[in-house]
Parts: sequence; C-alpha cells; structure tokens
Amino acid sequence: MLARRPRDPLQALRRRGQELKLQVESLVTESQLTGALEPSKRRDIYQRCIQLKQAVDENKNALQKLNKADEVAPVGNYEKRKEEEHSLLEKLSCQLQELAVGISRIEAHSDKEEDDTTEEDEEETEETGGEEEESEGDEEESNEQASPTQADIVKYIALGDFSAQQAGDLTFKKGDILHIIEKKPDGWWLAKDAEGAEGLIPRTYLEPYNKEDTRESSEGLKEGSEEDVEVEDETADGAEVKQRTDSHWSAVRKAISEQISTVDVLATMGAIPAGFRPSTLSQLLDEGNQFRASYFLQPELTTSQLAFRDLVWDAKAGTIMSRPSRVSLILTLWSCKMIPLPGTSIQVLSRHVRLCLFDGSKVLSNIHTVRAMWQPKKPKTWTFSPQVTGILPCLLDGDCFIRSNSSTPDLGILFELGISYIRNSTGERGELSCGWVFLKLFNASGVPIPAKTYELFLNGGTPYEKGVEVDPSVSRRAQGSVFRQMISMRRQPQLLVKVRSLNRRSRAMLSLLPETLVGSMCSTHLLIFYRQILGDVLLRDRTNLQSADLISHPVLATFPVLLEQPDVMDALRSSWAEKESTLKRSEKRDKELLKSEFLLVYHDCVLPLLHSTLLPPFRWAEEETEAARWKAIADFLKQSRENEGSLKALLSPDGVHKPFDLSEQTYDFLGEIRKNSA
Repeated sequence: MLARRPRDPLQALRRRGQELKLQVESLVTESQLTGALEPSKRRDIYQRCIQLKQAVDENKNALQKLNKADEVAPVGNYEKRKEEEHSLLEKLSCQLQELAVGISRIEAHSDKEEDDTTEEDEEETEETGGEEEESEGDEEESNEQASPTQADIVKYIALGDFSAQQAGDLTFKKGDILHIIEKKPDGWWLAKDAEGAEGLIPRTYLEPYNKEDTRESSEGLKEGSEEDVEVEDETADGAEVKQRTDSHWSAVRKAISEQISTVDVLATMGAIPAGFRPSTLSQLLDEGNQFRASYFLQPELTTSQLAFRDLVWDAKAGTIMSRPSRVSLILTLWSCKMIPLPGTSIQVLSRHVRLCLFDGSKVLSNIHTVRAMWQPKKPKTWTFSPQVTGILPCLLDGDCFIRSNSSTPDLGILFELGISYIRNSTGERGELSCGWVFLKLFNASGVPIPAKTYELFLNGGTPYEKGVEVDPSVSRRAQGSVFRQMISMRRQPQLLVKVRSLNRRSRAMLSLLPETLVGSMCSTHLLIFYRQILGDVLLRDRTNLQSADLISHPVLATFPVLLEQPDVMDALRSSWAEKESTLKRSEKRDKELLKSEFLLVYHDCVLPLLHSTLLPPFRWAEEETEAARWKAIADFLKQSRENEGSLKALLSPDGVHKPFDLSEQTYDFLGEIRKNSA
C-alpha cells in the first residue's frame, strides 16, 4: 500500500480557513436574534466568538510564517494564493470582532439597567459607613489606614478641569472640593460635589484636601509643577518613579521645565489631555546633530582613531564591504487609533511619529520622523503610506529600515506620537507628545521577536515616567464583565506596526549602510550611492591614507544636508528615477557607470536647488514655507526637464544664487566622522 503524500502546508491552511469560514457563517446566522436571546445564550455565543477568533488569528499567524520553501512540491501563483487566504482570514477576524462588540453592547445595556436599580443601595452604603473603603487592597488605602490623621480624609481638591466623557461621570473644575464616597481599585472613584451631584472621577486629578495646605491656591499649584514633571506618577497604584540621572534625561528635563508652564496652562484649560507632555524626542533633536541621520550616515573611527571601523574596502568586489548587524529589519507603520483630540484653542500643524533605537534609558540611534495623515471623518485615526513611490514625499513613507549592532539585551524601538501646534490666542508654537510605547526587539532569552503585526497600547507622560495614562477620561477602568473590558480596551490609544523580516535583496542592500541607522525605505538606494562614493574617495582614490586634508567633493560635502531637507531628497529621488528609466539593462548592471550617472544627476539637480535664493529655508510644520519650497522645486525640475538640464537656468541672468562658500565644495572627513562609542 502506497504511503499517503503529506499535504502541502499552504493547502492545509487554506482548507482550515474554509472550515473556519463555515463556522463563522453559522455563528453569524445564529446570532442574528441575539437581542431576543436569554443572557446565558448570548454569553455562550460570545465565548464561542472569542474562541473562534483565536482560531482564526492562529491560522493567520501560521500563514504569515509560511514560506514558499516549506512546500513539498512547487505551487503555482504561491504569493497570490497566500495573499487571498490572508484576506479571507482578515475578513473573518473583522466579522467576529464586530459580532463580539455587538453582543457586548447589548450586555452593557443590560448591565446599565441593573446598575440603575442599585443606586439606592449605594446611597445606603454612604450613610452607614466606609466598610467597603476599609476592604480596599490598594497601597494607598493601606497607607491611609496606617495614619490616623489621613484615615479621616474624605475630601479631595481637584487639580484640573474634567469634563464627563460618558454617562455616570462627574464634571468638575480645578479647585473644586469633592467628597469621596467610594474608592475603586481601578482609579475611578465615586464622588459627590458641593451641589450634591454624584459620579465617577479619575483619581489622577485629585489630591487630599487640607484647609491649612498652601497648595490649595492656584499659585501653589504652579510652583509645584516643575518638580512634578521630574518624579510625578499619575497611576492609580501610586508607585514611585525614579528620577533619571543620565545626560539624555537631564537635557530633556531642562527643556521640558521651560515649556511646562505652557503645557500646564493648556491642560488646565482642557485643551489637551492630562497625559500629553512636551515632546521628548523633539527636544533631543533640537540639542544638536548627535541624534540626526546626517550624523549616523558618516563613517565611524576605530578606538585607535587610525582607521574606519564601519567603512572597509573590499578589493575583490571593488566596492565597500557589506557589514551585517545584530538587528536588520523593516518596520511598517500601519495606523494609530483612538488618539485623543486637542481642544479648539490650539491648531494642529503636523501629526507624526518619531522613532529611534532605545535601551530604556538612552537613545542609541538617529531619531527618524514619519508624518501621518488623517481624515476629518475619523480625526482620532492616523494613517501612513507604506511603499512610497512616484512623487509622494519620503516624509510620508511608513516603511522604515532599522539597523543596529548594539549588544544590550534591552534593545528596542521607542515610538513617540507627536503633534506640532500653534496657540490661536498667542501664536506660540510647540510640539507635544500624544503618547509613547517601547517595543523590545529581543525576549528574555535573547531571541528576536517574531515578524508579525503588533498592537501597541500607548503610555502617557514621557518615556521616563511609568504608569501615566494618555487620557485619564478613557482609563482602563472596566471591572468584572468581560464585555466591559473589551469595550474599554477598544477605546485605548494604540499604534499598529508590522515587523518584517528581510529577503535576500533587502538584506544585501541594508548591509551597505552604517551599522546603526533608522530611515525610510524609499531613499535607501540613494544612501547606498553616497556610502559607495564615500568609500571610493576615502579608501580607493586617496593617494595618501595618512593625509587629513580637505577633499574637494561637493556631493560628499552636501549630501548629509538632504537628510534634514526631505523635499530636496524627493527631488533627487525623482530625477534619478527619470534618469534610471533611460538606461539599458546592461548599463544598470555596471556599478561604475551608475555612480557616474548619479553624480551627474546630483550636480544637475541638488546643487542648484541648495544654492538657490528662490528656495526658502526649511522649517518644520510650516505649511506656507513647505508649499513655497515645493513650488520652487517643481518649477526648477520642470525647467530642467524642458531644457534637458539645469545649465541654461544656471547661466541665465534671471537666476540668483547664494554667495560661494568653500564648505559647499570641500569634505572635511575628520570634522564629520563619528568617534567610536564603545
């Protein structure tokens, strides 16, 4: 008897997908009368829904890990079939999630009706004493019971304004005295105001009320604001946050202390949620060039400072040597969900995500910025543009490469969501953090995290504060019911990212870049050209390797500037794409020819733009300046295309350019290179 041939992995997953599809269709049909079913039947359907969604997600994860090499026999249209199966599983997952949410809403409505019948019982609890308060198990309760003077405190003062977000919340103003009826362990307390109105309030807005306490006045609150930024913890458990002492935090703390008064005013006005802070990564960028991509693009010296550590010549290949690194991956930013909206008193100029390599205390790479898009119909959702092509700006590219050779076990990626804003009343500009999250790249055993999509829930405050919520009004306060917990989690601010493994071509490309660098995938080929030309000039063509003289090379001298002016980088990317489309296949395989053509395009496109007086200075998040620069760049590229080059425009008496500067023509590698950080 012949042995049965094992089923191909993709075929098995597709068959499993069909089985799950039938089960989902059956469950949807059964749940159409959910509202008329008994509570026990609804809960049964809900549990089956959750179990079925887990099965769908498991099948989807198995599909993502599947490769063509895993197949026993060749499979035609493999990628297309895999993509179709992934779309089916994604659709099933969405159906189950919508079904679960629908059931949870019905259940929550039922719970609300039950809660209304118990209001009288709660009033009796208030009158008969604090037995339930004494049974609370949180740390703050224990501390209060230990002190006879604090145990009698039932009144708290509000540190800021709070507006009710849903039924059952209590609205109050800064300075109001609130009587606490019940202290719930989730941080949402039942309180009564001076007028007798009751409702839930976030404890992060409160502090014990003492008539003799000078902090009752608003001036006292302002005096304590700067100190609160350093060690303040707005969590329900009251855990202490240790003050950072490293150089990064000292710099950030100093910059934040200068802006905290503005942020405090905005928070008090209700213009921003309590968890917003001055942007940490933006402050680091303003410190200098040590966190900019232009700095990390330069070669690094060895410890002896007599040779280049990460720029080595490969005589056999006739170019720079590939250098693998511990971390080399592609990260795709998908979307941000449930990001709180600022008030109408400030105008948002830019929504963006800044990311960098981080070890929990120090930034270990350049800080890369990706601008987000949003629709007025869904203002709390930010989206990105993966795989930027054509004329789309690289600033919108959600596909990012990550490279690092750091050996720290806590290595990860720090994401900070931010907005650039202007105050309508004063015209003051600034940048705020709307939340942050840290994704570790290795588990406790040192194994890299799997390549998949991650839903990352955002934290408020700064990366050096723990347990702060982005917006206390949407706290994770659900209790008991699974349905309420699910609804609460759906309301949490979150960032969706996908970690992708490298194929052979991507790995070969990224290995030509510096060992530590974060950037956009759409400009990777331009960075490689720069590194290859750098290798030619510093390692191959220099007659005396001991010489440290200035090198006459405009491309090496000016290319790093493009990393801080992404619109000029886009102009180079567009011009090179046009030139590359005219080359023959054999010419594209000639590396020396490609480099020479790239140099010609660079001289013809970038150098005239950088020296043109028609191009306004680059300013972040200034719409008028960005529009003026785009128009100047587009007009220049159009004229160059019509005149078959920029020479006519350069020699025209109408053209005005900046005065000649020797630094634009010479490359001082001793002044640009990075010292070894080991």
